[in-house]
Amino acid sequence: MFKIGCHLSISDGFVKAGKTIISLGGNTFQYFSRNPQGGRAKAWNQKDFDDFMQYAKENQIEVLLCHAPYTLNACSSNPDTRDFALRCFKEDIVMLEHFPNALYNFHPGSHTGQGVEVGIDQIANLLNQVLYEDMKTTVLLECMAGKGSEVGRSFEEIQAIISKVKLKDKLGVCLDTCHVYSAGYDIVNSLDKVLDEFDAIIGLDRLKAIHLNDSKMPFSSNKDRHEKIGQGTIGLDAIVRIINHPKLKDLPFYLETPNELEGYKEEIELLKSKRQN
Repeated sequence: MFKIGCHLSISDGFVKAGKTIISLGGNTFQYFSRNPQGGRAKAWNQKDFDDFMQYAKENQIEVLLCHAPYTLNACSSNPDTRDFALRCFKEDIVMLEHFPNALYNFHPGSHTGQGVEVGIDQIANLLNQVLYEDMKTTVLLECMAGKGSEVGRSFEEIQAIISKVKLKDKLGVCLDTCHVYSAGYDIVNSLDKVLDEFDAIIGLDRLKAIHLNDSKMPFSSNKDRHEKIGQGTIGLDAIVRIINHPKLKDLPFYLETPNELEGYKEEIELLKSKRQN
């Protein structure tokens, strides 16, 4: 099954989001655990969750991807910011453990002048505090574009974090097409080479999800600016090769393009029409 969806709000509950993604032609979706700029998470609604799980079963909605807020920075030079990241992680995992196979994606963070090595150590330290043996949730490190002091701009930096985490089996990776293209990985002309490099450094078995975005910026720009599918520098042909690649086609794909719901519907229809069985 082609697992395709987009980013949706759960402010009105999981059931409404589920009905929305079905109306758009998708079968999975991504959502923020709380306001993307931080703040408190919405109180857990067990009835809405139970109703959603039944609706998801009836409509073949597959694994969901929960995205941590952008303000979560596990390697900030500010200890209060790191404390927020720790609290946020712990709270979100409690919520996600209700699901049988949840994915929790986060941006590794920005070292804010401390240096990459310090940032990697701090991110791994947070993960070693929040991961535990019996958890069902898989935590995903997102590959970043490399702007400013971002950590995770290369496969080597992602792997360096993983190498310092004790419970490595609880970790995966989310590959953002806009980010990796902006970071200097040529998924347009050398997709196989990029995937071989990913496999050699991190391992394709850790790749659990793909953020499917075109890019407003040129190759290797280190700028994170998403574009609508087929309207950016990556282009439709490259996106189609990605969704049909034998090493990627069974993963869930999540659109984060600058769209309203109608735009997402059009993109989902377009991508489904380009999908090869």
